Amino acid sequence: MSLVLLPNLADLSASQWDALTPDDQPFLRHAFLSTLEESGCVGKGTGWQPEHLLWMDNGEPRAALPGYRKSHSRGEYVFDHAWADACQRAGLPYYPKWLAAVPFSPVTGARLLGEADAAKKLLHSLPDFLHQRQLHSAHINFGNAQTHDLLANAPRWLPRFGCQYHWHNPGYRDFQDFLDTLMSRKRKQIRKERELVASQGFEFTFLVGHQLSEAHWDFVYACYSNTYAVRGQRPYLTRQFFSLLAERMPNAIRVVLATQNGLPVAMAFSLVDNQTFYGRYWGCLAEFDRLHFETCFYQGMDYAIANGLRRFDAGAQGEHKLVRGFEPVITESWHYLRHDGLHDAVADYLQQERQGVEAWAEEARESLPYRRNE
Repeated sequence: MSLVLLPNLADLSASQWDALTPDDQPFLRHAFLSTLEESGCVGKGTGWQPEHLLWMDNGEPRAALPGYRKSHSRGEYVFDHAWADACQRAGLPYYPKWLAAVPFSPVTGARLLGEADAAKKLLHSLPDFLHQRQLHSAHINFGNAQTHDLLANAPRWLPRFGCQYHWHNPGYRDFQDFLDTLMSRKRKQIRKERELVASQGFEFTFLVGHQLSEAHWDFVYACYSNTYAVRGQRPYLTRQFFSLLAERMPNAIRVVLATQNGLPVAMAFSLVDNQTFYGRYWGCLAEFDRLHFETCFYQGMDYAIANGLRRFDAGAQGEHKLVRGFEPVITESWHYLRHDGLHDAVADYLQQERQGVEAWAEEARESLPYRRNE
């Protein structure tokens, strides 16, 4: 039994890796993670160097952590820039660090994959791995309840809370059924938003991965990259990523195209599993009033209702989601800091931050648009 470093996911078969994943969430599949590598989204020159960890027994993987050697903190959505800045001022190194996460995707899910006993052994070996690889810290972002159970009593691991906003479908018959659960003023606001978009002549079409041509993907990428360009940033994903993912896991892909006068002007790229609609990327070629809310939120809610999906995870941040029925959800990440002084300072900070996050989530629940029980 031993810890093995896997620098290329393609060196392990898809069947071996996927056998370790506990559910059908698309982000942990071999197809998704290997596509990031082979399309150049992660790897040399990106600051995301794949260093997946396997716990092997008799030549077979029993547990795994999808991981990356990081030289920066971009694309993680659990922000530790202040910790890095504090280290720089104190003359302490913060990078390189090691991160277990799905790159560019703040989606909660399993991180320690495989058999529980093997996962514990892998976790126990991680400090020695950090020392041998001259890594200053380890981070496990957006873990699920199983991750919590494995790390809650592990030495030196610090939990960090965050807040996202998810929409839940208890079994609505249609969008009107959802609207009927809202307070009158909020219900009218959403109707007005949807009517305003419709009055501009927009039509919407959902396409599954196998229905999208290369011309479609050219348009999707143009919209996606434009979202970054208007902020003066480079996109994380490459054009090749979309085509390659469509080849490998087309059934998980959903793209809604917004057209006006027969011409596409905006899109939203999403992934699905048996229970959840994951809104990921949005983009448009011109600005239109309220088109973002319709394309990214209401169209996804319509789709979830029509297809019996129970949850809509629309990504990180966005308090504007509250008024549209997305509820606050606490997320949890874990951090192992080798330097004693940094560990103690961050531990104190995280205790205070946790109180603030929990208070905000409680306050946010009071802002939800749902009718109060009399």
